[in-house]
Amino acid sequence: MRLTNMSDYAVRLLMYLSSHRDRLCTISEIARFYGISEPHLMKITHRLGQRGWIRTVRGKNGGMELAHEPGDISLGALIRDMENDLSLVECMGAGNQCILSGRCGLKPVIAGALQAFMDYLDARTLADVLPPPPTQRPPTPADDAAAAIPETRIRLKA
Repeated sequence: MRLTNMSDYAVRLLMYLSSHRDRLCTISEIARFYGISEPHLMKITHRLGQRGWIRTVRGKNGGMELAHEPGDISLGALIRDMENDLSLVECMGAGNQCILSGRCGLKPVIAGALQAFMDYLDARTLADVLPPPPTQRPPTPADDAAAAIPETRIRLKA
């Protein structure tokens, strides 16, 4: 299963806005930061604004900001909102014309896998995927190695 760029970029956009809560952000700065085309990001921004994920301000000093706290933004709900079609196989979608329909056990297996995937995302929020603040970096292997070395004190004779 692969999510569309629309979902990927929507999550990135919200992550960026989460990291810049002190000001309005622009499409052009986010597009530059992630290397995404501005017209594509504009479509995503429009949809996120329509669906209430972000607040937009028009005009010279305009931009966008999160409409909710990162911990209140469900990744599952966001993905459902951004994806046009989560039908992973033909028989799950509208207009099913598969000749095996009714005689195949694939549909419930795929449906169960999709449900487990979405349940997992439903249990996660935008806050769960944000990088740690710069002052609280995660420990590195070098930190672990330094902690394992006993402290030694050498006295130099004068």
